[in-house]
Amino acid sequence: MISVVIPTEGIEQPVVATLAALVPGAAAGIVRDVVLVDRPGSDIIEHVADFAGCNYLKFDGPRAAALAAGANSTRSPWLMFLTAGAVLDSGWIDEAAQFIQRVSGSGRQRAGVFRYARSPYEDPRILDRFQGLTRFISGPSLDQGLLISRDHYERLGGYASAKRRAEAKLISKIGRTGRSVLRTKIFVAA
Repeated sequence: MISVVIPTEGIEQPVVATLAALVPGAAAGIVRDVVLVDRPGSDIIEHVADFAGCNYLKFDGPRAAALAAGANSTRSPWLMFLTAGAVLDSGWIDEAAQFIQRVSGSGRQRAGVFRYARSPYEDPRILDRFQGLTRFISGPSLDQGLLISRDHYERLGGYASAKRRAEAKLISKIGRTGRSVLRTKIFVAA
């Protein structure tokens, strides 16, 4: 049902944390496949992908181009883009399934982003309040993940790899009325 695309930077720990949060989704049958997109030069992520049963794609280029290549290598009707180190709260499976069912039944194109949450193990900082205010004013940040139907993604032009800030531009094309902030929290390792 969902193909997950995770761009990596060759560092194992954040990728493993993200994959661990996806295991229940794979067991429930909602996650069809996971693609780890990594830059050439290190074999660490390739070994992680092999061990975890993920697809591995080596890609040299900007992050948006890597995301586009990862999306093009999958065939599921729904795409989920996550950053390495992003850990979804335990209720994500039910909410994602309900969101997909609701959007598919409505005939209206929508995308979902997860609710940003600071790790409970980090000390609060003034910068966190400022970043929260920025997210409220300008919309979701790129590390909040994106759940979008393949049709909608392609209709919007996907991640235009030749453009600057292609990730932010895709979120902008979706617009405030075209996206839902899901109740599921996403914790992002700094």
